[in-house]
Amino acid sequence: MHLNPWRILRLGWLGLVLLFLFTPVVVTVLGSFSESWQQRPWEAFTLRWYAYVFETYGPAFRVSLLVALATMLATTLIGVPAAYALVRYQFRGKSLVEDVLLLPLTLPGLALGLAIVQTYALLRGQWLLLLLGHIVFTLPYMVQIVAASLRTSGIIGLEAAAASLGANWWQRFTLVIAPGMRNATLSAALAVATLSLGEFNLSYFLYTPLAMPLPVGMYEAYASLRIEIGSAFTSLFLALILPVLLLGQALGRTKVSSGT
Repeated sequence: MHLNPWRILRLGWLGLVLLFLFTPVVVTVLGSFSESWQQRPWEAFTLRWYAYVFETYGPAFRVSLLVALATMLATTLIGVPAAYALVRYQFRGKSLVEDVLLLPLTLPGLALGLAIVQTYALLRGQWLLLLLGHIVFTLPYMVQIVAASLRTSGIIGLEAAAASLGANWWQRFTLVIAPGMRNATLSAALAVATLSLGEFNLSYFLYTPLAMPLPVGMYEAYASLRIEIGSAFTSLFLALILPVLLLGQALGRTKVSSGT
């Protein structure tokens, strides 16, 4: 079999890139099972750091999950109709509206957090302020993902065809729009949940001692200079977020294959 040297070179380069990306993750996970960071896991294996994280930061997992689920639900209810309206209708100032929707992505997390605190001062000290910040931060992603799917999938054209055949709005929604947008909406919702779980800058500015999310708890774990605790926290965070990422990718592949 003839070996293409360029193919070997590309695969080798890909392997090096993957090694560069995943080595820190592997080292972190291994370090979380070590009694001390200087020792190898098989020399001093322990689960005490995981027990410590669950005992000390257990509420942070609950807060992040609740905020992520609530954010995912809110952005879906707000963002999907907004994306549909942006694609379906033509109106004056449409480009300005699209630019304004992207504005939260252009601001640093701390600046966005300060703006939210100043605007909703009555909610200061409550976990609802954290939820509101995550909605503002992730809503543009929901709108953009769903709008892109609507533009490329031809759903708007199918809806127009259904309308020309006499289908009312409810029939068009249940038989054309909702099925066509299902995978894109689920993918966008999972992307929003992932962003919410991992957002630090905004969360650090908006959290309260009674509503500490995962990234802030992880920061405190590393700031305590106990690398083993921080490694266990990071490993648990990866175990939580990786299934969400893999499910989102699976939905994306399903969408592509069904489209082709």
